[in-house]
Amino acid sequence: MKFISIIMGSKSDYEIVNEAAKILEKFEVSYELIISSAHRSPKRTSEYVSSAEAKGAQVFIAAAGMAAHLAGAIAANTTRPVIGIPMGGSSLSGVDALYSTVQMPAGMPVGTVAIGKAGAVNAAYLALQILALNDPVLDEKLRADRDAKAKAVEEDSRKVEVLLA
Repeated sequence: MKFISIIMGSKSDYEIVNEAAKILEKFEVSYELIISSAHRSPKRTSEYVSSAEAKGAQVFIAAAGMAAHLAGAIAANTTRPVIGIPMGGSSLSGVDALYSTVQMPAGMPVGTVAIGKAGAVNAAYLALQILALNDPVLDEKLRADRDAKAKAVEEDSRKVEVLLA
């Protein structure tokens, strides 16, 4: 079974990471979600990545704050795409996590999205786009979602538009 794996560094990340899960559910894509830390439970992280890959994980989403080594630790253990969500909450408001997530060594890529909720939503959409490369049904669902978003913008504009003749 093909699925997306979501790993968060701590329970405090759940509320934001759950936004990614909601998107995957909307598109009826299977996922696993666990808590595992690159620092506090490195063996668990490594073992989980191996087992998830063997079960069919196609993409990994990793959410972590501060030093944010989780995405890199996952990337070190798989050749599947890894998307990192930098989490806020530190004294640097997540900028530290952004830098940690985006600055992977050459040859160990981690796709990095925005800090926090927007990042969680975009991580899910990016993972879906990766899966859609080989899934025409999912690709069509994503296209329909984009069309709906465009129509919503047009409708919002009609409600407030002031145009000169």
